[in-house]
Amino acid sequence: MVSFDGLMGSKRVLLGLGLGQFVSLLITTTGFSSSELSRRGIAVPTSQSFLNYVLLAIVYGGYMIYRRRPLQMKWYYYLILGLVDVEANFLVVKAYQYTPLTSVMLLDCWSIPSVIFLTWMFLKTKYRFRKFAGIAICVTGLVLVVFSDVHAGDRAGGSNPVKGDMLVLAGATLYAVSNVSEEFLVKNGDRVEVMGMLGLFGAVVGACQISIFERNALKSIHWTAGAVLPFLGYAIAMFMFYSTVPVLLKLSGSTMLNLSLLTSDMWAVLIRIFAYHEKVDWIYFVAFAAVGVGLVIYSGGKNEDNTGTLTGEGGGNIEGKERDEEAPQDRLAEISNSCRNSSSRDGKGHYYSLVSEER
Repeated sequence: MVSFDGLMGSKRVLLGLGLGQFVSLLITTTGFSSSELSRRGIAVPTSQSFLNYVLLAIVYGGYMIYRRRPLQMKWYYYLILGLVDVEANFLVVKAYQYTPLTSVMLLDCWSIPSVIFLTWMFLKTKYRFRKFAGIAICVTGLVLVVFSDVHAGDRAGGSNPVKGDMLVLAGATLYAVSNVSEEFLVKNGDRVEVMGMLGLFGAVVGACQISIFERNALKSIHWTAGAVLPFLGYAIAMFMFYSTVPVLLKLSGSTMLNLSLLTSDMWAVLIRIFAYHEKVDWIYFVAFAAVGVGLVIYSGGKNEDNTGTLTGEGGGNIEGKERDEEAPQDRLAEISNSCRNSSSRDGKGHYYSLVSEER
């Protein structure tokens, strides 16, 4: 018979894969909304993201006010997160003005090794060979997409490729910082608080940036239905994306999130085939299969990695704690949980679970 733990583990893997593809489809939707705006000559990337941050602040911030709980994390953590997130979106979108699409797609993979390094350094995450194999297969699939573009002759030169490449690398690094920071805050705090505060500070940072860089561009836009609808579609898709990402981070970690987003290019290909009746190179289908296989390999397997011995507050040792990508934890949170029986607060530990926070 299949054990209960094994059944729950399988459900967790399937849920992680499903949520990963859902957020990937949302990113694909934002890409097509941005393409439609670009086709109409509208280039205001910060303004596009601004409405998403406003929605996050209204929905999650309003619920925070309703439940009247004190912040679990310092407010300046959220200020830094909002600043990093806004600038990451700005830099990558800006890069399309200078470097070819295929270069952006390839260089954006830099977020994956960046996330791995940051989670290993700050969240004490350990990665086994199986996970590195899954990551390598996923990245191979994306490289195949790039070669497919080159083979099909779709690659176009940029006005300043070196500048564009630097913008992509900077943006991908900030994406990694944002993902890992959000993972830490979600796993050691509250999802509603993270989203509400990210929306608040993201809106503030975005408003300042718009007033400096995009004020004249906004004034020149002729606001017709064709311009408003893509704006709204982008904002709604991004709101759903930001609302789902913390759940995926809590469940599977930031590396799984970044690997899942690689399939957004594959979904875009399917939309091109069935919605626009365009022909694509056969390599795209091989790449799609490679990314899918890599995701399954990465998310499978049991948590068997240990990090040695930690010393708790009472002098006791904490041994054999599993610390892989499925369950990375903060060192202080681990020590606090080990002392939960001796210093509980109303029957709860210092860090609440995701479920208890949302009741």
